[in-house]
Amino acid sequence: MTHWSDFFPYVFMAIKVIALCVAGFFAIKWHFDQDKKLKKKKAEKVES
Repeated sequence: MTHWSDFFPYVFMAIKVIALCVAGFFAIKWHFDQDKKLKKKKAEKVES
């Protein structure tokens, strides 16, 4: 392993895994936030 292209698959896969983990975290967070917002709106509707 002397050429930079020998390391490329390892570096690329590491970046890909990190990016997918970050995207997955924000996708899950967004869905939880939307659910929280919907429940809050329903609670305000019931109170009034």
